[in-house]
Amino acid sequence: MKVHKRTELGQHIVADPEICHGQLTFRGTRILVADVLYFLAKGYAWERVSHEFDDRLSHAAIAEAITLASAALIEKTSKQRRAA
Repeated sequence: MKVHKRTELGQHIVADPEICHGQLTFRGTRILVADVLYFLAKGYAWERVSHEFDDRLSHAAIAEAITLASAALIEKTSKQRRAA
């Protein structure tokens, strides 16, 4: 049986199999990174996103989510171009 452990993806983002089934969350919360990125994609201001989650997300945490998402997108598209 494979045992998964907590993975820290930065200062603010973690994947812990004991929290939200291992989905990416913000450290110390059950706030899903995917939910925050969804609100940002819909055009919500950072302040509104933070407010939607009871002001538990700092600007640094939101910036880290955007940075990691951007890096993942660039990496994925780079691999697809190389494979083509």
